[in-house]
Amino acid sequence: MAKRLASPEPTWEIDTDVVVLGSGAAGLSVALAARPVRDVILITKDTLDAGSTQWAQGGLAAVLDPDDSIENHVRDTLAAGAGLCNEVAVRTLVTEAPTAIRYLSRLGAAFDPGDDGGIALTREGGHSHDRIVHAGGDQSGAEVQKTLDESVRHAGVRVVEHAFGLDLLIGYNAQGHRCVAGVRVALLDENGDVQSVGDITARAVVVATGGFGQVYASTSNPPAVTGDGIALALRAGAEIVDIEFIQFHPTVLWTGPDATGQQALISEAVRGEGAILFDAAGERVMKGVHSQEDLAPRDIVAAAISKRMSESPAGVDDHVFLDARSIGARFVTRFPSITASCLVVGINPVQDLIPVAPAAHYACGGIRADLDGVTSLIGLFAVGEAACTGVHGANRLASNSLTEGVVAGTRVGRSLSWSLPENIRPAEDDRVSGLLPAELRAELRGTMSKHVGVLRAPDGLRSAHDTLQRLLDKVDADVVATRRSFEATNLLTVAVALVAAATARTESRGCHRRTDFTQALPEWQRHLLVIDADGTITPQ
Repeated sequence: MAKRLASPEPTWEIDTDVVVLGSGAAGLSVALAARPVRDVILITKDTLDAGSTQWAQGGLAAVLDPDDSIENHVRDTLAAGAGLCNEVAVRTLVTEAPTAIRYLSRLGAAFDPGDDGGIALTREGGHSHDRIVHAGGDQSGAEVQKTLDESVRHAGVRVVEHAFGLDLLIGYNAQGHRCVAGVRVALLDENGDVQSVGDITARAVVVATGGFGQVYASTSNPPAVTGDGIALALRAGAEIVDIEFIQFHPTVLWTGPDATGQQALISEAVRGEGAILFDAAGERVMKGVHSQEDLAPRDIVAAAISKRMSESPAGVDDHVFLDARSIGARFVTRFPSITASCLVVGINPVQDLIPVAPAAHYACGGIRADLDGVTSLIGLFAVGEAACTGVHGANRLASNSLTEGVVAGTRVGRSLSWSLPENIRPAEDDRVSGLLPAELRAELRGTMSKHVGVLRAPDGLRSAHDTLQRLLDKVDADVVATRRSFEATNLLTVAVALVAAATARTESRGCHRRTDFTQALPEWQRHLLVIDADGTITPQ
């Protein structure tokens, strides 16, 4: 496996205090909190609003109801995480969540009002109380993104769009420890071709690039979510943890057997408002499966749907149905974006059943970090979906992700405003470089969806491994450097790590489900590290 992305030689250099890779809620929160004291450059390979935050429908989870409590939210999060949450991190997140909501409100976020004049709250899967704050009905992420975008620009953060973070620059401190000294960046034109390459030296590099949903053929994630930050960190030797835990959202709009790419999400909040899952034979999917039935945690609902589809009720094996007709005409105003997505494919959710199926949604694992972003590599910080802080464990509780992005991002930015790592000069980089041809992305993504989806069988994992090894042989330094080939190489890097971890974890826990090891096992109630050891991905 190539140890860095092949690219033209750098022709420029910029120095700053903090460089942030990624422009979702987490990265923006870091930049905003650090900016009053530090010089901050925020790098995004697309436009400022092109990441997953923009598409988040449900909202942000926080205890704002007097009948709710911090203990309830902690308990619900730990239950969803299937034994792998860090309770200290969970408690910190839950305690600081209400402050994060008030912070966003003061920045100008317009959350939907409740009947009592406060903020409206709803419920989603795995939550025991109404605690989901939303905006514009089902446009919560867009409101958070817009609010933080405006705040970051007004704060004077230097935003560089159409810029791709290629690889970390590494140096050594006086004690001989490897440290991050900055990041190599490719500036792209509107077609994704490389205009120039340069080095941004910095005392802190923050990876906030989100997850890697595009490693699958069908996903709720936008096209930009290709695991770039996780791949970059892995190549630099940072510890990656729990990467096998990919949350598949149970209810993504099913538009046909050949649909690929980003699929429209049918928010969990629809079930929170009373919608029920049925199979094609008219039988309820979740009845008797879990005490919370249709509002069970996502891993349980996704697995139940996949199992029911495998039984081909009424001859239908690729989707089930969500009956939201009980919500009535209110559906249109409560869920305007979902209504629009349904109408595009000829479905009126007020009158019709909505066909749905699971699709890749959220990476519970990532770069090992704490809630202050500290990783195993000095000078490297990680936050948001790109990080694994122990908050989500083996399965994320609904709407904890946006909350974590704002809470952890603010903590990281504030910490960096107080203190920066020492200034390190980059050493010479003689690592082997290469790129995967962009046209091989489709084969990679199809393989991952077929063999490493909701249910994982040993033969399928072996087949995925073999395909990925064959694709690794196609990585070459002479492949033309473009955004598409950079992304293809990062997707391959993440896929290899994911398959290695999914093969090594011989149990079923949270959103990692094995057909040959169907129970959670006590000896596997631990985290699984993945590292790049001289070009070989190794789970530990």
